[in-house]
Amino acid sequence: MKVHRARLARREVVVMRRPGIFVALCIMLGTLAGVVTASPALAGRGHKWQVVDAGPFTLPASLCGFKVRVKPVSKEYVKMLKASDGSMISLLTGALRFSYTNLSTGKAITENVSGPGKFTVHADGSATSVALGHTAQFLLPADAQRFGFPTINVTTGRLVTNADAAGNITSLTLHGHVAVDVCAALS
Repeated sequence: MKVHRARLARREVVVMRRPGIFVALCIMLGTLAGVVTASPALAGRGHKWQVVDAGPFTLPASLCGFKVRVKPVSKEYVKMLKASDGSMISLLTGALRFSYTNLSTGKAITENVSGPGKFTVHADGSATSVALGHTAQFLLPADAQRFGFPTINVTTGRLVTNADAAGNITSLTLHGHVAVDVCAALS
């Protein structure tokens, strides 16, 4: 399966051909819509840390029953590393808030989704995401039902997601709790 890099707000995430993994991993990591700048000097975090520049994005109505606009306010940093086994690791830290808006009603909420987190794409194409603290998560309805989570939510604690090389979520565990069901809060 061909893997390519995607622009993301909170986390640099690998997008695979299956759209479900894109939604699930971006959400888990609290990602989407940004570009990492090339100047480590701007990061203020030291060698190899880069600023994550985030932009707004819209989630489809299939997740909540209405479209949701997500606007990140980011002071996030990412460090990309390559492990000796060929895995690519993204470390994320900093401050991130998402403003979620129901595009049907205009109702909005703002949540802290700062993480931190670690995203690993293994040499075989499988992926592991480990997020700590407050994390934004976006799941397709089938995956949300399978794992017992709201489709769009904010979790607190340790959130671990594994996906196979085809982009299928193979496990999703939370040692913490769902702090905000975003769809319910925006209804």
